[in-house]
Amino acid sequence: MSDVLTEIKDQKDSVVELFGSKVFNITVMRKRLPGHIYKSVLRTIKEGTPLEKDAAEVVANAMKDWAMELGATHFTHWFQPMTGATAEKHDAFISPTDEGKVIMEFSGKELIKGEPDASSFPSGGLRATFEARGYTAWDPTSFAFVKGKSLYIPTSFISYSGEVLDKKTPLLRSMKALSDEAIRILALFGKTDVKKVTTTVGAEQEYFLIDNDMYKKRKDLILTGRTLFGADAPKGQEMEDHYFGRIRGRVRHFMREVDDELWALGVPSKTRHNEVAPCQHELAPVFSTSNQATDNNHLIMETLRRIAPKHNLHCLIHKKPFEGINGSGKHNNWAISTDTGENLLDPGGDPASNLQFLLFLVAVIEAVDRYPELLRSTVASAGNDHRLGGNEAPPAIISIFLGDQLTAALKSLETGETVETARDLIMDIGVDSVPNFISDATDRNRTSPFAFTGNKFEFRMLGSNQSIAGPNIALNAAVAEVLREYADALEGSTDFEADCREFLRGRLSAHKRVIFNGNNYSDEWVAEAARRGLPNLKTTPEAFADYCLPKNVDVMARHGIYSEEEMKARQEIHLEEYAKTINIEALTMLSMARHEILPAVLKCEKDLTTILAQKKAVGLDTKGSVEAKMAARISALAGGMLEKTDALEAANRAAQAAADAQERADAYCNAVIGAMNALRAVADELETIVGREYWPYPIYEDLLFYV
Repeated sequence: MSDVLTEIKDQKDSVVELFGSKVFNITVMRKRLPGHIYKSVLRTIKEGTPLEKDAAEVVANAMKDWAMELGATHFTHWFQPMTGATAEKHDAFISPTDEGKVIMEFSGKELIKGEPDASSFPSGGLRATFEARGYTAWDPTSFAFVKGKSLYIPTSFISYSGEVLDKKTPLLRSMKALSDEAIRILALFGKTDVKKVTTTVGAEQEYFLIDNDMYKKRKDLILTGRTLFGADAPKGQEMEDHYFGRIRGRVRHFMREVDDELWALGVPSKTRHNEVAPCQHELAPVFSTSNQATDNNHLIMETLRRIAPKHNLHCLIHKKPFEGINGSGKHNNWAISTDTGENLLDPGGDPASNLQFLLFLVAVIEAVDRYPELLRSTVASAGNDHRLGGNEAPPAIISIFLGDQLTAALKSLETGETVETARDLIMDIGVDSVPNFISDATDRNRTSPFAFTGNKFEFRMLGSNQSIAGPNIALNAAVAEVLREYADALEGSTDFEADCREFLRGRLSAHKRVIFNGNNYSDEWVAEAARRGLPNLKTTPEAFADYCLPKNVDVMARHGIYSEEEMKARQEIHLEEYAKTINIEALTMLSMARHEILPAVLKCEKDLTTILAQKKAVGLDTKGSVEAKMAARISALAGGMLEKTDALEAANRAAQAAADAQERADAYCNAVIGAMNALRAVADELETIVGREYWPYPIYEDLLFYV
């Protein structure tokens, strides 16, 4: 028994020791920085105050020494360009001496500022080849870390003339905007000790794991991240036997290594389980600040992809890699907290009487109702268009689920009357050996795109491979704007509680149309949403057509997050990304159809006609034979496939020639995708007829059920 306890203790101690061991975190800073420097950096991290000028040099030297002890020889400014991924350029610590030797150096200047080429990343016209200079700037609020042989320094990315070229900078600005306005609100409630309000996020990461050898045989997966062809397997997810099911050994070993890597990097990977679809899984971390959560999520996606081949697996993070089964999302669990430890979205035991909570709740409701186009555009992509509206994802209509308890609390606010609210109840299982427990006051609604879940909101429209920065920028900005208006209206009040309740009644009445607690998948809700005037932007081109609405530009400019020029640049980047994505998919389909599928089909047809000829040669009657019927059917489908291939090529060529980004995206959406679907339909039918020995790549049955 003592040996078991010792093993458990050793395991616990090893995990505790492992966590954050490759991170230049507060604990490391406390040990390695002089007291006054440490306090300066800590104020910057916790309060957002500017870093003292003399601190950077000291921090850089300490960071370098620490990183070298972990085996680092290089450093990189790690940033998030508008590709949706991360970028890095690695420089060695070496500095030549006059004696022909080198010393290891890292200066404060190198820590604070880097200089990548700003014209080689998406800029939406903000940068041209002859305007290449750009800067990366150290973000002290997100910890540096060592990965491989390099010190990674999280940074912002801006152009030579100051335009924002990344996702981190506007996220930090949006967080500050919300903090500033929330502090004004809290002061009205007498909470003048709050110096900083932080939005926190927990991003649930879904992904698929398939055999790496099979992955290498699928051109579409390699080039696009999803299967462009593929008939349904005999079994999909209809038996509902994968969700929370037993994790297979190979996958379990992979997950264990991923956890170890992430823990060492300070990423609080908490939950892992099988998701609904076969071969689909989920990793969920503990909440972090929006900025750190975004950085952590990039590390999660990179680590999943990097570790998978070690186990002869390939990790697919595409939003919809397989037709006919669930795609992969990334639920964005969003909350607001103070530096004094208070969650501003915690309703408490009696939300109807919690005026502070009601104010922040109504503010979020109003923000979502006023800026749905902005929020919808931040989750729009070619991949997510395949996912949204399916049984695993919310529709494109943005609405809010509150549940019975909060709905009753808002009714009480509106009417001024006491309304019976749902309360936590004792759940009696009815089995003596099973202990009773307290049930939640409100059920969950998995169909809602924006649902309240206890003390946070869960934004469920995000796709699995996107950065969480964009949605959180939009959400922070929208809520900050509403809080600003609330503070302006209430700061001069002489009877704050009465005036606040009356004010909130009016704002709730004007914006409660966005609240819907029912089934978001139903046709009835689509019709009801239209009657309420809620937008239903079903495709990415539709969504981004409304990205630069005057109200969206105004809110971003007012809070110093984006200029109008930067907004228009992002609109163009996203539209171009959409068009390029569909173009690559179309060209890949054409290549697969002409060079892989049709030759395989024709070989099968040739073998059938050879058998027919042999039968005829020996005098057998082949009229109405199996071979004749199959050959005729395959021949007809092959002819149809060739026609569909030519039609796709023509549609794609026409889309490529469109004049501007919006027109090009519209053409791909309205013409090319339809042509792709038509080609896929006939190819997938052929897959069900042609023998396995002919088919040129692994089918769904192979991909989904052998890992």
